[in-house]
Amino acid sequence: MSSVTVINDAQFESEVLQADLPVLVYLWAAWCGPCRLVSPSIDWIANNYADRVKVVKMEIDPNPETVKAYKVEGVPAIRLFKGDELVHALEGAITKDKLTTILDSNL
Repeated sequence: MSSVTVINDAQFESEVLQADLPVLVYLWAAWCGPCRLVSPSIDWIANNYADRVKVVKMEIDPNPETVKAYKVEGVPAIRLFKGDELVHALEGAITKDKLTTILDSNL
């Protein structure tokens, strides 16, 4: 069983861009209502896709460098990386089914 790793701007390169597995980056904010709806799906992915994808989460307010670099304009936001390549980007609330469909088509 895996869990979601909480990271910050300083850890982004080592935890995401240099990871051995593809990485699902979940960007959120404490004040974001839809983020509270999506969080359980992110936890489910971390536990059920642990052998295929690493899941990290970043709070946007204290991490402006990553937010700017990956053009995050709204939360919740999802970014899927394979190595240092961004392969999928999504913003807004998403269902677990839609999230698994995106992962299955990109992993």
